[in-house]
Amino acid sequence: MNDFWQVVILILSFAAYGYLHSVFASLKLKKFLKKHIGSKIAFYRLTYNFFAIAGLYIIWDFAPHPSLKIYELSYPYDLLIYGLQLLSLAGIFWTFRYISFKEFTGIAQINRYIDGEYNDADLDEKMTFRTGGPYKFSRHPIYLFSILFLLFRPEMNLFYLTMFISFVLYFYIGSVFEEKKLEEYFGSEYSDYKKKVSRIFPVKYILNKAGK
Repeated sequence: MNDFWQVVILILSFAAYGYLHSVFASLKLKKFLKKHIGSKIAFYRLTYNFFAIAGLYIIWDFAPHPSLKIYELSYPYDLLIYGLQLLSLAGIFWTFRYISFKEFTGIAQINRYIDGEYNDADLDEKMTFRTGGPYKFSRHPIYLFSILFLLFRPEMNLFYLTMFISFVLYFYIGSVFEEKKLEEYFGSEYSDYKKKVSRIFPVKYILNKAGK
């Protein structure tokens, strides 16, 4: 199988994954489940994350791997790229200072359920409106720093490039669905925030600084 068809199969596999991921993340499905299982919806977030990771592993391990080399940086330029990658990883950890890791993974929800304190109106997570720290620059800083982490790589082949582009599209489309939920919860307050802060890349922040 040549590189073209390997890329096509890889893209279709990731598109199917992204579609299913969006369906299972939808408010419509979560509200439907809440009607039938009530507060046991507390287990949904952790289950969802498990299958999301498993799905990515399946694609990464079993999908075609077009091996065409695009570039490979030599010393000392590879060290520079690794340094930028470490900075983007630090950005991810910085963002998690403003996010409850247990809530993000679904562990906090299960703890509340076990303690008899789960409010099924939260569906699978407590929605939180954040504007501090990295959220001053990007409405989705986890996506921003994840994209940078994946981008800064001292060597690139066709498989990795295809996956990188797929991830960027996946993050962008996923942010659209996430923001629909946030606007439903927080209304005009979130709409005003959207006007001031860029979706992923801090374009508005940079333009505002440049205009001063």
